[in-house]
Amino acid sequence: MTTKKRICTVIIVLVIVCAVCVGGFLIWKKTGKGGSKSSQKVYVQKVSSLNTVSDFKLSNCSFLGVVEAQESVDVKYDSSKTVAEILVKNGDSVKKGDKLLTYDVEAINLQLEQARLEVERLQNEIASNKSQIAELEKEKKNADQDAAVSYTTQILSLQSDNAKNEYDIKAKNVEIKKLEASTKNAFVTATIDGTIKNVKTADKLQEEGGDVIMQITEEGDYRIKGRFNEQNSKDIMQGVSVIVKSRLDDSSWKGEITSVDTSPQKNSDDTYSYGSSDEMSQSSNYAFYVTPENFDGLMLGQHVLIEIDNGQDTSINKTGIWLYSDFICKDGKKNYVWAKDKDGKIEKRYVEIGQKDEDNGDCEIKSGLEKGDYIAYPDKSIEEGMTATTNEADVSVPPNDLDTNDNSDGDVESGDEDIVYDGSDEDGMAIDEDMLASMTDEEIEEYFNKLYGEEDNADNADDNTDTADADAALAE
Repeated sequence: MTTKKRICTVIIVLVIVCAVCVGGFLIWKKTGKGGSKSSQKVYVQKVSSLNTVSDFKLSNCSFLGVVEAQESVDVKYDSSKTVAEILVKNGDSVKKGDKLLTYDVEAINLQLEQARLEVERLQNEIASNKSQIAELEKEKKNADQDAAVSYTTQILSLQSDNAKNEYDIKAKNVEIKKLEASTKNAFVTATIDGTIKNVKTADKLQEEGGDVIMQITEEGDYRIKGRFNEQNSKDIMQGVSVIVKSRLDDSSWKGEITSVDTSPQKNSDDTYSYGSSDEMSQSSNYAFYVTPENFDGLMLGQHVLIEIDNGQDTSINKTGIWLYSDFICKDGKKNYVWAKDKDGKIEKRYVEIGQKDEDNGDCEIKSGLEKGDYIAYPDKSIEEGMTATTNEADVSVPPNDLDTNDNSDGDVESGDEDIVYDGSDEDGMAIDEDMLASMTDEEIEEYFNKLYGEEDNADNADDNTDTADADAALAE
């Protein structure tokens, strides 16, 4: 082997040894085996803010609602007609299609007769004008040039009169058809089932003006108005079954969506949408209405939660502390959470699990936690002794990095719950040494920074020591 080849071989071996040492150090540092655990910070949140009993969150199938009075419909009349008789009074119950008032048919018939006479007069005038035009045409043929001009002027005038009369006849025929329809339907009918209110007399109408003669309020004391936006509109349609839940206690009512209003709803600032000032990022709100099976326990103005009825269990009475099951870890047969201790450090806090809501994915914490405690979302990098922080910008342990492969070895202690995160520390990352052998020192450092998502302090003293040891070994 030539000297040049031996030098190249030594350089390649040095690069490989250096890369392995740097990689080992970074893995050692990444898994928390190097450095002080107390210097690594874990993001924690207050239990009261995570408590699914008190923390009011809406899912894609949940909507805010409020109990309001039933719909009232204004009944309008044709002010161009004379009201003959009002057939209902305040408090009467009516069905859709029932007659509410009648118009004076005699007055309508008189208008109809006058319109027909006017059409007849116009037709006679047209016939007379046509006769005159024919006579003028004959005389024009025998007249001299000056007289012919006069005849032409008269003919054009009569033709213009006929054109106007023909237009007036068309307009009168439209009026006649409307009057004929009025004589056949000389009444106003109810558009909904309900109760008659605020009936006005002829004197009251004359005094107040307007064309609203009465109102119809839908049957029932209340209805529930919900609000949705275009992003969650797929579940809202007439006839869909819902569950109405009180926000005061655990009361609930089954009901049905009876109508959907697709007109954009105004917000408190008289705008039709919410979001940023950029109209492309805004979302319009719409209303829908629910009729519960009963209104026992509901009050006018009460705010409720409306959920699409997917057969979920509404029998669980949630009190105390309930957390999403993802926060619960497994230690043998015991359940624990990563909690902040009195010194601000992370500790394993063993908890007792009670009921579990399979539909919502949360479970009852019977003991071990208080609402004022702070807990972290499980991550396989978390260890006892790390520092707890409520500032997400300070964390050195990435939040919400739960490895689903760690959930395979058991259930929580209470019942069949599948809260099984085991808090494993193993790191299965592999280093491609062949690839590292072809890299420069700067490229190797950049590779590990990208791989682990953190910057390494250059010229670490331990790295230098390891490299020197490797050089000495090669020299021997």
